[in-house]
Formats: sequence, structure tokens, C-alpha cells
Amino acid sequence: MNDATLSALFLGLLEGLTEFIPVSSTGHILLAGHFLGFDSAGKTFEVVIQLGAVLAILGVYAAKIGRTVAGLPSDPQARRFAGSVLIAFLPAVVVGVLAHDFIKDVLFESPRLIASMLIIGGIVLLIVDRLPLTPRHHEADRFPLPMALGIGVIQCLAMIPGVSRSGATIVGALALGADKRAAAEFSFFLSMPTMAGAFAYDLYKNRDVLDWSALGEIAIGFAAAFVAAILVVRWLLGFVSQHGYGLFGWWRIIVGSIVLAALSMGY
Repeated sequence: MNDATLSALFLGLLEGLTEFIPVSSTGHILLAGHFLGFDSAGKTFEVVIQLGAVLAILGVYAAKIGRTVAGLPSDPQARRFAGSVLIAFLPAVVVGVLAHDFIKDVLFESPRLIASMLIIGGIVLLIVDRLPLTPRHHEADRFPLPMALGIGVIQCLAMIPGVSRSGATIVGALALGADKRAAAEFSFFLSMPTMAGAFAYDLYKNRDVLDWSALGEIAIGFAAAFVAAILVVRWLLGFVSQHGYGLFGWWRIIVGSIVLAALSMGY
């Protein structure tokens, strides 16, 4: 394998491993790309491999999604669950469309900001994980609609690279009364419209500068992200139910600190 292929494989695995845990996959991908010297016109590679993670969630939850869709005409609970995910998704649509260019052209180009957000987010995650919260909601498909909207508003913080989409939604859900497993599971379901919408909008906005010349590298990154994301999703719910989110908080702080130190030395 040449260097570009190895970088594509590594970044694809990194995307899949970090997309659904609260450590910021976007932050990790951008920082890794910075230090590897890996870039693509219009961020084609970075955009497309996210779809691999979306398809992983669709595969893992295909049966539940199928039951929900089939029940929409007759089952009030199915309609309520679909409505809660849609309501949680809407704030990201508004903020993403209005701030897209600023996010991609300014925030995505600041490794120091990303590293700082990793550290701050890690501290927040450690604090929330240790708070004596009393969960009131134990099923991700039964969150009240106002709670879903609140989670969606908090998710918008993840427009800042390094904050973490899953981290923001999980912390929001925990603070609003979800237990740890339900918070992670709702984050999974919310990721589907959010990531698919971001993927489609990114492709539209960058349609004139997209670089499809490296299709082999894109395919490798896509496949690696898909496989890694399936493994993480199947593992994560059981892990957080038993151990919480402290490990991910410390991981964020360590990675962010290492990156800031490397940047200060001119890397």
C-alpha cells in the first residue's frame, strides 16, 4: 500500500471507531489529517466516509427501523418516536444551513480550536457522568417531545469541531433525565437524519470542487468506517450501561493536550 492508501484506511477506521462515541469523530479526522498531511478537495473523502458510519447504524437497527416505519399509519408510539427524532433533528438543519460556510471555512481550519474543544468537552463529560442524576426516562423511543427538542438544540453545539455530535446529544439527554443506555441509543437514532442531511448538504455545497479522482482511497475509507462503526455500536450500549462515560472524557483530555503540545512545538 502507498502512503495515501494507508492514510485512507487509517482515517476510515478512525471515523468508524469515533463517530458514535462522545469523543468527536470530526475533530479526530481533521487533526489526524493535519498531522498526516492528508487533504481532499472539497473534503470529499471526509464527507463520503461518514456515510459508511450512517449505513452501519441502519444495518444494526434495520429491524427496529422497519417496525417503526411499518407502524407509522396505525401505531401512535411509532409516530411519537419518529416525531421525536424529527423534532430533535430540526435545530441542526437551521443552524447547519445558516452557518455552513463559516463552520467549514473557519472552524474546520483551526487545529488549536479543535484540541481545545476536545479538552473542554472531556471535562464536561466527566462532570456530567459523575453527577448524582436520577434518570426518569429509560427507553430511547419514549422520550417526551420537549425533551427531544432540547437534545436537538444541544446537538447544535457540535457544529464546532471537537465538541462531538454524540457527546453533545448524550450529555443533553443525561441532563434532561435519560439513563446512560437510553441517552446513547437516542444519539444513535438521531445520528441517522443528522449525518445523512449533513452528507447531502455537503455534497451539494461542494459539488463544483469535489475531487472524485481518488475513488480507491474513498472506497477504502468508506468500507473501513462501515465495519468499525458496526463494531462500536454493538459494543457501546453494554459498556456505558456498566461503566458510564468517564473513559471517553479522559480520552478527550489526553488527546487534546497532546495535540496542543504538538502544535506549540510547530507540528
